[in-house]
Amino acid sequence: MTQPTPPQQPTDGNPFAQAPAPVPPAAPAQGNVALGVLAAVVVAVVTAFVYGAILKSTEHEIGYVAVGVGFAVGYVAGKVGGANPALPIVSAVLSLGAVYAGQILGIAMIGADESGMNIGTILTDHFSLVTDVWSEEADVLTFVFLAVGAAAAFSGAKKAVA
Repeated sequence: MTQPTPPQQPTDGNPFAQAPAPVPPAAPAQGNVALGVLAAVVVAVVTAFVYGAILKSTEHEIGYVAVGVGFAVGYVAGKVGGANPALPIVSAVLSLGAVYAGQILGIAMIGADESGMNIGTILTDHFSLVTDVWSEEADVLTFVFLAVGAAAAFSGAKKAVA
């Protein structure tokens, strides 16, 4: 009499594993933090020029523009860089710089129009005069716009990955 042969066992030792193990879902893309910071720097430079041009044309600070500058910087950083927790903070700092640079550029553009000099000369040879004018004209609203821009950047970076 012959004995029945037991079924062939899989080589991994699991008698119930007849199909290959399911592949776990891929982790969500984290983004490239360095690229996100670089993109935020580019957006900060561009929006600083836009803010400066708006200040020159209106000769007034406009809070909504500071919000737009901040949100644009943060949103781009979050979209490109992913959900890294450092990006909202970096975006807020870059936004502060962009809003300040926009205010300085706006003052320099106004000074260039009034003096007949070009803006490059104003910013290189007379930068201390530009910062003195900024300091004299800075009021509570100036600092509120800086803070609001930074808050918008922080929020924009968070919303970009939500």
